[in-house]
Amino acid sequence: MARGACRAEANRRFYRAWRGEPAAAVHALAARWFAARAAGPGFFVEPTLAALREHVRRGADVVLVSGSFPAVLTPLAEQVGARRVLCSTPRVHRGVYTGALLGAPMIGEAKRGAVRALLAEHPDVRAAHCYAYGDHVSDLPMLTEVGHPVQVGDDPVLRAHLTAA
Repeated sequence: MARGACRAEANRRFYRAWRGEPAAAVHALAARWFAARAAGPGFFVEPTLAALREHVRRGADVVLVSGSFPAVLTPLAEQVGARRVLCSTPRVHRGVYTGALLGAPMIGEAKRGAVRALLAEHPDVRAAHCYAYGDHVSDLPMLTEVGHPVQVGDDPVLRAHLTAA
């Protein structure tokens, strides 16, 4: 990305690095990593975690939409009470990551498409009543699909777009 690659291309390159790794082993390592890191201070953005827990307490279905992958997101989803994960999905062949993704990386416009598809599955849910949390300008397509976009962190470009909207 420092050389100008877009976030989606950086995401594809990231998953290429997993080629040849046993998926089950990666999931086990990710679960141990998550347990160790989540137990310590500073892992979560506390106001965002509190907001997610409040959504769950009020009966909302929390869905994680992320460029990350199931090995990392599954334990996170369990921790925050998310019922579903929409993410980049590495291709697995015979239990081993191939380095490719099933579909596009869950970045930018792919997040918008995922949110639209999810809302289409649930016509009783109004987008105007939904919340979305994003930390990077590439989250803007997703954030513009809901009535309550929330910035996490201090990306000045994202802030400028949300303020203008």
